[in-house]
Amino acid sequence: MSGDKSTSEQVRQFTVGADDEGVRLDRWFKRHLPQIGFATVSRWARTGQIRVDGKRADPADRLAAGQVLRVPPGGDAPERKGARVRKPLTPAQIELAENMVIARSEAALVLNKPPGLATQGGSGTHEHVDGLLDAYAGEDEPRPRLVHRLDKDTSGVLLIARTPGSAAYFSKHFSGRSARKIYWALVMGVPDIDDGLIELPLAKQPGTGGEKMMVDESGEGQPARTRYRVLDRAGNSTAWVELQPLTGRTHQLRVHMAAIGHPIVGDGKYGGKEAFLSGSISRKMHLHARRLLIDQPGKLPGLDVTAPLPEHFAASMASLGFDEADGAALPPTPPPPGREEIKAAAKAHAKQYRKERRGERRGRGASDDPAKPQRDPARKSTRKPAGKPAGNPAGKPTGRPARKPSDRPAPRGRKP
Repeated sequence: MSGDKSTSEQVRQFTVGADDEGVRLDRWFKRHLPQIGFATVSRWARTGQIRVDGKRADPADRLAAGQVLRVPPGGDAPERKGARVRKPLTPAQIELAENMVIARSEAALVLNKPPGLATQGGSGTHEHVDGLLDAYAGEDEPRPRLVHRLDKDTSGVLLIARTPGSAAYFSKHFSGRSARKIYWALVMGVPDIDDGLIELPLAKQPGTGGEKMMVDESGEGQPARTRYRVLDRAGNSTAWVELQPLTGRTHQLRVHMAAIGHPIVGDGKYGGKEAFLSGSISRKMHLHARRLLIDQPGKLPGLDVTAPLPEHFAASMASLGFDEADGAALPPTPPPPGREEIKAAAKAHAKQYRKERRGERRGRGASDDPAKPQRDPARKSTRKPAGKPAGNPAGKPTGRPARKPSDRPAPRGRKP
């Protein structure tokens, strides 16, 4: 987007950039002129004051790259209370942020996240990648955005979108599974099948507050698929495996490998005491997002980025006699997603879009119509809850019984 937004006392003209291709007119204002409320945009459109290539436009119209947008004078509202102020970063935080960058483009930054650093903040978590993103934004540039996540103890490739438009593009590719993510892991023991596919549905484990996942074949679990390939082995004690998540469930790789009897080395959460090797092998988790392949918006070339191993992982590889060069070849392209997987991805994308729109509508109500009465929180709702009841009505079947913990599922694939 190019144009002058330094003054609101005269007519302004903007050229729609490639990042805003296909975005709605009202969303364009929210991105680039957030001080102008939705009610003002609607009034300008209704009275013909907003023009796109010289023609009247509606807030719901979608823009195309290269179009010229005419914005009338005025419309600036006083800064909303609670507007986000950039938190100053220490020199050490800025250095950490810069040292993580392993690739840059106009649309993205690619980081090599170290183990032990959370992707986002939470209860008791103060140091995280999201808190460092201001280090990558210039004075007049938008704040970069997270578009996917890695567990705190997982290291490796983490993509950051540099603009709102590229964030929407990358989010769609991650949710649609068109991005290829390749992980390396050291696991306990050696799988019987060298190249296999694990298909086990996952659900949150009750009583853990959503902090732990489990295999759930009762019919309530979400479908989850992981392809793995054994790259090398150290006797019968340890294997070096390549993992490709074909779905994106929380802790998917960790739960799946533990479910087939080969927990990731250092993953005490899902492997217990049996997930640690003696001797010089580190007790840290050995799971690393090694490589990411993903398209970029517009005419930018696709990204293919490889992240170096963290120190503890590289030392363990050397101790066990594994050579990184043996995992350099790109694995076979996984089969295209089935109809049900495509539907599930589209449903997830639509759910995220609705969530963003709800937040946008709340923002409009707070900023554009302050006189509108608010709902009395003490007033009870008469609306009936949607969905199935939490309990199990007497006499109704609950589906297939869950597999006993001792029954270990076997992955599909070929034996060595």
